[in-house]
Amino acid sequence: MSSSRSRTHAAVRGFDHAAEAYERGRPDYPAAAVRHLGRVFHLGPSRTVVDLASGTGKFTRALAPLGAARVAVEPTAGMRAVFERVVPDVPVLDGTAEAIPLPSGFADAVVSAQAFHWFRPRPALKEIRRVLRPGGGVGLVWNTRDDAVRWSRRLSEILEGARRTAPPWRKRKGGSYGATVLRPAFFRKSSGFTRLQYRAFRHYQVGTPAQFVDRALSVSTIAILSEKEQREVAAKVREMLATEPETRGRSRIRLPYITDVYWAFAR
Repeated sequence: MSSSRSRTHAAVRGFDHAAEAYERGRPDYPAAAVRHLGRVFHLGPSRTVVDLASGTGKFTRALAPLGAARVAVEPTAGMRAVFERVVPDVPVLDGTAEAIPLPSGFADAVVSAQAFHWFRPRPALKEIRRVLRPGGGVGLVWNTRDDAVRWSRRLSEILEGARRTAPPWRKRKGGSYGATVLRPAFFRKSSGFTRLQYRAFRHYQVGTPAQFVDRALSVSTIAILSEKEQREVAAKVREMLATEPETRGRSRIRLPYITDVYWAFAR
């Protein structure tokens, strides 16, 4: 039987090496978005939610105030190691979206943050539907940097310029999660889910310049670069932060995001 590692995209495997940077540098999630999913799926005590491709557990932790039982599934060992340290009260299982190591009818909701674009949509949705109870649903979340802000746009330019490879969705015409990943997956009659619904939330990440260097190095396609190339990326980010009017000379920086939330129910 193949390992979870062998069944993930090569860039995803970069997270094995970038897990600590991911934990330090990635933003959390807006409480309003989490509460929204809690209301949509009626999550609370006596309910169960699975966080699929949980990474270091940032979204798993955000779910805690809802009071539902949480189970995480994560394919990369590096991410699981950090998860076990920072979220010791939640089990994290080795598995993928296409082969979830849980019994059928296990969960009231399956959620995934920053990850569905790495899944193979058809087998992933089939597996998600399998582990859902009747009336259960799937929630998909992305924190997307707001590149209307100049320094965020420059950060994106640095990252794009350093990529050797790109996530599969970027190679498709349109270039957005909704257009290239979600619509084709959910709009099929065979998807097993109702019409996808959407809501956006404003969010901000506040951190030190060093945290935003980690933010850059935690990108999967940067994490698979050589150490020399990663140092070059880090140097470019530091230089940008030291010279941009909105960031230079500041010990704390605010980066704006749009948090995209999608959800649907199993048919």
